[in-house]
Amino acid sequence: MADEEDHGIVEEWRGAVCNGAETAADLRRPLVEGSGFREQHRDEGTGILGVPGASSSRSMTKKARLASLDVFRGLSIAIMILVDQAGGKWPSINHSPWNGVTLADFVMPFFLFIVGVALALTYQRIGDKKMATQKAVGRVLNLCILGIILQGGYFHGLSDLTYGVDVQRIRWCGILQRIAFAFLLVALCEIWALRGPCHNIPEGTLEICKVYYVHWVVAAAIVVTYLALLYGVNVPDWEFLPPSLPSNSTLIQASSALTVKCGVRGDVGPACNVVGYLDRNLLGINHLYQHPVYQRTPDCSMKSPDYGPLPPGAPNWCRAPFDPEGILSSLSAVISCFIGLHFGHVLVHHKDHYSRVRHWFWPSLGLITVGLTLHLFGMRFNKPLYSFSYVCFMGGAAGLVLTGFYLLVDVHGCKLPTVLLEWMGTNALLMFTLVASDVFPAVLQGFYWGSPDNNLVAITGKVFEDLLPSPKQAELASVLSEIFTWSLVAGILHRMGLHWKL
Repeated sequence: MADEEDHGIVEEWRGAVCNGAETAADLRRPLVEGSGFREQHRDEGTGILGVPGASSSRSMTKKARLASLDVFRGLSIAIMILVDQAGGKWPSINHSPWNGVTLADFVMPFFLFIVGVALALTYQRIGDKKMATQKAVGRVLNLCILGIILQGGYFHGLSDLTYGVDVQRIRWCGILQRIAFAFLLVALCEIWALRGPCHNIPEGTLEICKVYYVHWVVAAAIVVTYLALLYGVNVPDWEFLPPSLPSNSTLIQASSALTVKCGVRGDVGPACNVVGYLDRNLLGINHLYQHPVYQRTPDCSMKSPDYGPLPPGAPNWCRAPFDPEGILSSLSAVISCFIGLHFGHVLVHHKDHYSRVRHWFWPSLGLITVGLTLHLFGMRFNKPLYSFSYVCFMGGAAGLVLTGFYLLVDVHGCKLPTVLLEWMGTNALLMFTLVASDVFPAVLQGFYWGSPDNNLVAITGKVFEDLLPSPKQAELASVLSEIFTWSLVAGILHRMGLHWKL
């Protein structure tokens, strides 16, 4: 079922993984950053949201590239923009207030899965492991710095033209920091872990797992550690100052602090879970996200599932910070990256389309089944805690999406319906920074006529409100038009060979 070009490339990949020769960027670039199995020049380096690659001084060669991964990445960015900007008017697509999943809850696992697939292609041949490690660490640091700038509190949102952050309240965690953490752990495992014999791997589903047995041992250790901490650590009572009160004020008395009664272990509710307990003690409560999703639960909002006024008698924890990208939940999130890594290994070792699809499809169904079973038996899907049931279900969902795009785009060559997503996926980091993080709209609305409310961003929104009968429809149309416009911008940049990479 595979064409001759595909056969040749996969044979090179398989030889690369087995031989362990020096780094070959010409072998990793094609499957990650491109647009279909067509001839493209390799350039040096790739971005982590795009692809975690490394540079090479070798002369440029031509290799085929996998479009479906770009399409998948573009879809994830598009969903992120949609739910972040339209979620206020459409709470049903916004993050689940606690247990359960919505459209927004697919984004983070999808990104981590994509990074895992890319890593399998990036580190096929490693000559100097120390150099590869240094480059990986450098990319992680760059990504963390960018993440802190974008989500650490420096930008105050579209409704506020000011900027700046008190370092005593800066948020250390965030989306890019979680991706960087997962990338680092999985990359180190891929660079340094021992591998079993990989010549002539049989067709069995578990055969690749035997080759990369160390990876699975590490992944299993992470799962055991996460579950042991989540259900085994006692969470004591804790106190906090409401965000409206400055923690360094001399006027605040001890009576101003609010108390949350816990003294339990194994609790997975918003108030007394280990994820929040570790973050409060290791990061400091002032450095956590100040508007957690559980503030949209019925206990905390009169407009649930949207944000709203506190109901009478609301528990104290409703006013407490909580970071959805905290330390322990990010450890669990690494497993999403390991799942993607396995799918990348399948792509490397299996040389025909049917074999790849078969080794993707059935494990995906298995993961979804395990996730649903765990959810039904009490381990609920929970994105803030990054529960193991959530990891399994989302890993399977990501696998099915990649399989579908691979069949549609790379096997059958049906690229036109997905070309906008593909373009957006080729510049994912730029789209995340400018659009999903609201940097470009924030800059644009800084130019106004007479009043700050009279800016181009607000005018655009009013145009859709005048054209459509309801604010919800206007918001949705505005966001979809924004996604379409930026996909065209990404396409122009892609055609010009301009890609922002870290």
